[in-house]
Amino acid sequence: MLLLGFSSGLPFMLTGNTLGFWLREGGTDLATIGFLSWVGLAYSLKFLWAPFVDKVDAPIFGRFLGRRRGWMALSQVLVAAGLFGMAATGPGAGLGLLATFALVAAFASSTQDVVVDAWRIEAAASPDETGLLSAAYQLGYRAALIATDALILILAAQVGWATSYAAAGAAMAIGLGATLLAHEPTRVVLAAKLGAAPLWSGRGLLDAVWGPFEAFFRTHGAMALLMLAAISLYRLPDFLMGPMANPLYVDVGLTKEVVGSVRATAGLWASVAGVALGGICAVRLGFRKTLVLGAILGPGSNLAFSVLALSGPDLPIFTAVMVVDNVATGFAGTALIAYMSSLTSLGYTATQYALLSSFYTLLGKFLKGFSGGIVEGLGAAYPTMTAYALFFAGTALMGLPALLLCILLARRQPKD
Repeated sequence: MLLLGFSSGLPFMLTGNTLGFWLREGGTDLATIGFLSWVGLAYSLKFLWAPFVDKVDAPIFGRFLGRRRGWMALSQVLVAAGLFGMAATGPGAGLGLLATFALVAAFASSTQDVVVDAWRIEAAASPDETGLLSAAYQLGYRAALIATDALILILAAQVGWATSYAAAGAAMAIGLGATLLAHEPTRVVLAAKLGAAPLWSGRGLLDAVWGPFEAFFRTHGAMALLMLAAISLYRLPDFLMGPMANPLYVDVGLTKEVVGSVRATAGLWASVAGVALGGICAVRLGFRKTLVLGAILGPGSNLAFSVLALSGPDLPIFTAVMVVDNVATGFAGTALIAYMSSLTSLGYTATQYALLSSFYTLLGKFLKGFSGGIVEGLGAAYPTMTAYALFFAGTALMGLPALLLCILLARRQPKD
């Protein structure tokens, strides 16, 4: 689970925030960087093809590896191809071509997320194991984020961005190796039987597309809408601020080496601590109470970036910001993953989890495309660093609706 989590997290920053660092160093304006972050919408639309991942074997790979592992292997190969394409082109060949390869990597990565999430849920034998596997997944995922949002900056300073992206493409072999070593979950056999009608028959297609939605609302009743609302707003502050974090480092005067080294040391241990704490709380306190705590910590960490913007390139302050951010995001991510995993139904695991994770990303990934324009708009009335500070403070306030919904959810459903 650690290795598959690493494989899932590896492409995420490379098609998003880290790409923004590369583009900003090359002189790309903030508004364009913000709009290019829409490549990440592939992660929010994965529910559209998740039914086919649930019901159909992957071409070629599925024949030899089974349904879950077959889709894992195919998507991992395509992610590597996209990253190699980004490395070979870069901004110099035109932003359109770079964005195309980034979209290939993001599309394949989101497909990998669908099937890895299904594998994680189907491999768990109990709710406690679901929480622990969710923590293991998040730990591997966060390790990949450190590698692609920190270590890659140190590497890029030495050998350049193109070589660094090529190395990341090669690192997808880690995920492919984990896929080959993993076992096909026994529960996926039962899941396949539940959808026994041929996919392209009328009943089979209806079951693949509508069945997951019907099962979800039948299981959770009127609470389903409240759950979806809370999930859709839960990580909104994090998504909104994401595209502007790396441009802030560039504009405030922090070098790639400094950013990378702090993220890879203090940031790494803080991330491990946040994920571990989230996993422990999920087991000891239950999913809903942990969700409430994450709704407080996650948005609150955005205020640390406002402090950084106003303080300048101060190394101790930057280190403190990285610690606060990584603990908070590690905890909140684990809380949300464990909670969403507990809501799925056998037979529709991939599709239902894809639906839930799409809900939690769709609004944020759409709105973050305007983040650069917002900062530039504030910059017309305030000094640049003040504009950044106001922007990050505003994203923290966007977490209040999710907090209120999580509290309401915890009170109406006190038992996990």
